[in-house]
Amino acid sequence: MFFLILSIVCSVSVGIIFKTARRYGISLTQVVLWNYVFALLFCHLFFNPDLKHVDTNAPWQIYLPLMVLLPAIFLFLASSINRMGIVKTDAAQRLSLFIPILAACFIFKEDFNLLKIIGLGVGFPAILLILSKKDENTNKEWIYPAVVLIGFGIIDVLFKQIAIQTSLPFTTSLFVVFCGALLVISIIALYKIIFERVKIDLINFAFGSLVGIFNFGNILFYLMAHKEFSENPSTVFAAMNMGVIVLGSLVGIFIFKEKLSKLNFLGLSLALVAIILITFSQIYK
Repeated sequence: MFFLILSIVCSVSVGIIFKTARRYGISLTQVVLWNYVFALLFCHLFFNPDLKHVDTNAPWQIYLPLMVLLPAIFLFLASSINRMGIVKTDAAQRLSLFIPILAACFIFKEDFNLLKIIGLGVGFPAILLILSKKDENTNKEWIYPAVVLIGFGIIDVLFKQIAIQTSLPFTTSLFVVFCGALLVISIIALYKIIFERVKIDLINFAFGSLVGIFNFGNILFYLMAHKEFSENPSTVFAAMNMGVIVLGSLVGIFIFKEKLSKLNFLGLSLALVAIILITFSQIYK
């Protein structure tokens, strides 16, 4: 349980860092760039990936979309936290689990049981309620957490496809994808530096290193939690998703004073119910 708690803390800490970094006029692209530098460093140190077998037979059709999606959605994640808050963004990120469930049904032709159907039925109104605002929201800021939800859902589907590949260990594939993500975000950062005159600033390195440490910590401790609960992975799945929503909500409300409507609170409650139902649907197939 200790590893699971650490994973939850690391996940929410990424949001806290992005929320705090906004006050310092950081460059998001440079922060995300340094994040991947540190993520790659730790990935090499802890997983010791074997790259000798990474050749043309590797699942590049999955690697390449992930290399683009990971940094792109990370930028939307940071923007969503700054525009819509930690509470709604964390909830949207966790509710992205509906995308792989729908993909399992309509693309991979897996059977749905009653609990999973009810869970989805509860989850969709939860999303709408969480993203709702009292004002007219003329800036359409709800788009940011919506993209986070869809983006992380697609990323989850792609990572699940990597996980079932037998030719390469998952940690090696993770390292390869991180390398590509670093290349993509480096190109974006260079474009902004050259053409938009964005300055290279030490503060971006500082926040990027923190994001990289906690982002990798989330991955490492999550994998270790799955190893600890290898006979009951649904426990990790449920506790992780619910833990992040609850802790993220507490941090957003009490530390950053984010204001939520009654509809938002109802949405968060429904999100927890949906995750519980979907978890039980995995246990009682």
